[in-house]
Amino acid sequence: MRFLLALFLLTTALTASAARVDTLAIPSAAMNKTYRAAVVLPASYAKNKKASYPVLYLLHGAYGHFADWLKNTPDKQLVHRLADQYNLIIVLPEGETFAFYLDSPVNPGSQFETYLTKEIIPKIDQTYRTIRDRKGRVITGLSMGGHGALYLSARHPDLYSAAGSMSGALDLQSKNRNLTPDAAAQRAQLWAPVLGSETTNPERFTANSVVNLVDLMQRNALPLIIDCGVDDGLIDINREVHRRLLYNHTPHDYTERPGAHTWDYWQNALPYHVLFLHQVLKANGAAVQ
Repeated sequence: MRFLLALFLLTTALTASAARVDTLAIPSAAMNKTYRAAVVLPASYAKNKKASYPVLYLLHGAYGHFADWLKNTPDKQLVHRLADQYNLIIVLPEGETFAFYLDSPVNPGSQFETYLTKEIIPKIDQTYRTIRDRKGRVITGLSMGGHGALYLSARHPDLYSAAGSMSGALDLQSKNRNLTPDAAAQRAQLWAPVLGSETTNPERFTANSVVNLVDLMQRNALPLIIDCGVDDGLIDINREVHRRLLYNHTPHDYTERPGAHTWDYWQNALPYHVLFLHQVLKANGAAVQ
């Protein structure tokens, strides 16, 4: 009986001190639809009523949706623990299955750059006690989300103070991928409602690829963290982005680790990203103690 009582008290204490997850409906005037986002609030948020909190925007990959980081990591409490450890609000926005966090020139229903930068951020800032300034806002993501995080931060340095990419799909151009005919056909089909035909409009794929934004990253001078698994099919393009950043003298943190394009890899990578981004927030005076 005593054991059961102790177990109950321990469980109650752990539950009371654990991060909370809200699911928020965020409408998009740009796309005339509403998507959901998950918002992970550290346990301290409910207790520390006077503090404003920094925010990490954590982006999902292709073929996924907003809750992936909560459902697909082997450790289902990973994001909760990181929110608690660093007193950080973590927002998991919707980016659809293959929209790449950009504004489509061919599809009015796929305007995710506008959605992320002009609709989600204001909604989060209106709903929660956030630091409503770039010094308290950071962004990272996996695969398509790695591309999205570097793409959005490069184009909107007024919104973010640091960015990262895990296993980023950092080049949208097919010419730099070793694709089978079937894979190339599938890829063309996926890109058609986002950027149209690469054969007809190759400049769209070039202009929107992170690999071609390195000079913009240099000018912005945001702290950057990039990593990729050595067995990942995207390792070559990540090495190329690293090479170009070195060549134009852009400071950045770059790491290769054992692993492939898997949730095991991303579960291992995320704590490194959050630590790096927390150090930036701390230097900005935006970390909650």
